[in-house]
Amino acid sequence: MLDPKEQMEYCKNTISAVREEIARVIVGQQDVVEELLWCVFAGGHALLEGIPGLGKTMLVRTIADTLDLSFSRIQFTPDLMPSDITGTNVIRFGPQGAADTVFQPGPVFSSIVLADEINRATPKTQSALLEAMQEQTVTVAGDTRNLPQPFFVLATQNPLENEGTYPLPEAQLDRFLLKINVTYPSPEELKEIVRRTTAVNSTTVNKLASSEEMLKIRQIAKEVLLSDDVLEYGVRLLMMTHPDDPSAPESVRKYVAYGSGPRGIQSMISVGKVRAISKGRMHISTGDIAAVAIPALRHRLFLNFEGQAMGVSTDRLVEDILSALEGSR
Repeated sequence: MLDPKEQMEYCKNTISAVREEIARVIVGQQDVVEELLWCVFAGGHALLEGIPGLGKTMLVRTIADTLDLSFSRIQFTPDLMPSDITGTNVIRFGPQGAADTVFQPGPVFSSIVLADEINRATPKTQSALLEAMQEQTVTVAGDTRNLPQPFFVLATQNPLENEGTYPLPEAQLDRFLLKINVTYPSPEELKEIVRRTTAVNSTTVNKLASSEEMLKIRQIAKEVLLSDDVLEYGVRLLMMTHPDDPSAPESVRKYVAYGSGPRGIQSMISVGKVRAISKGRMHISTGDIAAVAIPALRHRLFLNFEGQAMGVSTDRLVEDILSALEGSR
């Protein structure tokens, strides 16, 4: 049994090694990789948004390989049915002609599920993931089956093309621990991408952590100390996302229709704890909360008509809240 200091070093070294191994395949995108690792080690789901060709699928597959987890990819299309995700009962005939039904698991029965272009499926199909994401189970024909542990849904969507898409409802957006924006690479990163992808030999990653180690780190992260002052900071930050809060910045009162629900602070605390142990600390600080606030809240602020018409960024609103909160301390 490791003591707290040894546990901290174990978590810090493991996360650092995974980060470095992913960098052998993925060029740049340090912030995206960091935020995705926070999410995975916190045991949550992530929504990655970016234009096609930025390596979102490759990143998710590389993480699955590095962590030695089972991986499946679901390409969401308008004709995708819920049973294509969860699986279904099929008829099996025995040697004497007797027939019975057996369950054929769907692709959701993997530790890491890549939901590619999730906003291209109909709401009925999108909702098939809700039980899996929230309850970690799948119910088919009245039978409930547990999903493998650990279990993560890493979904992608394209922000540019809206024709033929079905925007995710607020209830499903709220189930993603973080929303991560995948940005365009720099010219130097583009050159390195070309070198790596057009070479004869491709880079393969080493498996650095098992599912048991993942669950162990997740449990250690839950034991990270949370002081009353840090919790108070997180609560104030969350309350300032609501336009009717007296301390909310002017931009929030002007452009926000609804602020974040309770899952917002749950996300900030759980992800902030993982960030703390990745920095070698067994206590979460206000700096950890501030660092994870934007990816934890950007999909939980809902703009009013004026905010949508003005094209206001929710990232900017969270930055305004952080500035106002820092100024009031």
